[in-house]
Amino acid sequence: MGRQSTAKPGARRPTSSAAAPAKAAAPAKAAGTAKAKPKPAKSAKPKRTKPATASARTASATATAGRTRRPFPGRGLLRAIGAEYSRVSAHPLTTYYIILISVVALTCLGLVMVLSASSITSYDGGEGSSFAYFNKQAGFAGVGFALLIAASFVPVTMWKRLAWWAMGLGVLMQAAVFVPGLGKATKGNANWIQIGGFQLQPSEFLKIALAVWLGCVLANKFGKMTTFSHAMIPVVPGIAAAVGLVVAGNDLGTALVLMAMALACLFIGAFPGKYFALLALGLAALTAFFVFSSENRLNRLTTVLTGHADQSAIDVTGQAWQSNHGLFSLASGGWLGVGLGASREKWSWLPEAHNDFIFAIIGEELGLVGTLAVILVFAMLAFGLIRVMMRSTSLFVKITTAGLFAWLIGQAAINIGVVAGLLPVIGLPLPFVSYGGSSIIASLLAVGVLLSFARTEEGAAEAIRAHKDRVRSSFGVLAKKVRK
Repeated sequence: MGRQSTAKPGARRPTSSAAAPAKAAAPAKAAGTAKAKPKPAKSAKPKRTKPATASARTASATATAGRTRRPFPGRGLLRAIGAEYSRVSAHPLTTYYIILISVVALTCLGLVMVLSASSITSYDGGEGSSFAYFNKQAGFAGVGFALLIAASFVPVTMWKRLAWWAMGLGVLMQAAVFVPGLGKATKGNANWIQIGGFQLQPSEFLKIALAVWLGCVLANKFGKMTTFSHAMIPVVPGIAAAVGLVVAGNDLGTALVLMAMALACLFIGAFPGKYFALLALGLAALTAFFVFSSENRLNRLTTVLTGHADQSAIDVTGQAWQSNHGLFSLASGGWLGVGLGASREKWSWLPEAHNDFIFAIIGEELGLVGTLAVILVFAMLAFGLIRVMMRSTSLFVKITTAGLFAWLIGQAAINIGVVAGLLPVIGLPLPFVSYGGSSIIASLLAVGVLLSFARTEEGAAEAIRAHKDRVRSSFGVLAKKVRK
């Protein structure tokens, strides 16, 4: 028993000592393995945080609110305005009313300014009344609005049928200014027809005819103008006849408007690019020839380029007289003007104060605010015409509208540029505003054509019928109340 108990401990000791090196070697082996091939580091686990107390949450929310941007006060108002604009813009009669309201506003302003600008000239010119020019202009505007209403109900197909007849009649009327006893020259321009006591400027109506005719021809030839002859005939002869007859009457200003109308129609009508460039260069060369071949036109151009430096106090009838007094009129108006009817330049200082330079009288009497308001209304009209082109599916409508756009908006831009001294004086009236029977009647007739186009917009016919029903029912209710 004693030996046995003594041997057991001795036998266990080697086993224990042998295991110890094995256990010690295990970490060494693991360390060697770790050195040879390091293990990827384990991502640190996020520490769990204790749920925040109510006071901590409140403090955190306050700090976050302080860091975030506060919405500006007008954001809701802008969103409401944008939503309302989208709703109104999508209405099928919006284009119709934009054009109509713009034209009515310009015409009414024109009547007021014609009365103010022409009162002295009208009374001093032997008319015996300061209202003489105003009465005539009001009568012309009445005729123009009657034609506008009638033309607005003409269907688009009818305008296509009338295109060739209108162009032929316009060219014949323009050629009639050269007939002895029928044509009349005014201020160097042989551009009038006089029958008894009635005068007519046929070039104003030729503008409408050219736009409608080019719209019809280019729409029919769309995609077929692959050859020179097919592209040029009858487009170029028609443009040449219209422009040539006007230039022959020594009216380069109106001829420039006709050229701009033709180029706008050709551009929208997908006229071939190489032929378009050729025609544009030809018209530019023709314009340069007529400018440099006339001493009067060349002096007007030089006056603009030299800043009116040749004007002296002695030469009161020099080339810069009208332009200088137009600038004097604009400058003396200031921000709000000297007051309606209180212009000083209209007292025979500014030539054509009620006609070509009526914008200067607007600036003097109504100030910068008045001139900007006029420009804004013309911009509104331009927006309406662009809507007609963008929303119509008829190529004829798009081309014709482009031509009328170049006339009404382009001529307005030229007139304002002339008054501001940026362009030479070329004798173009401000549409709807300046005095002139042929101008106001032709312009309102052109607007009637545009309104007839606007009525063809998708959904416009249904909206017009619904509007008529509402008006009819309103009058019915009113009649019942009156009977009671």
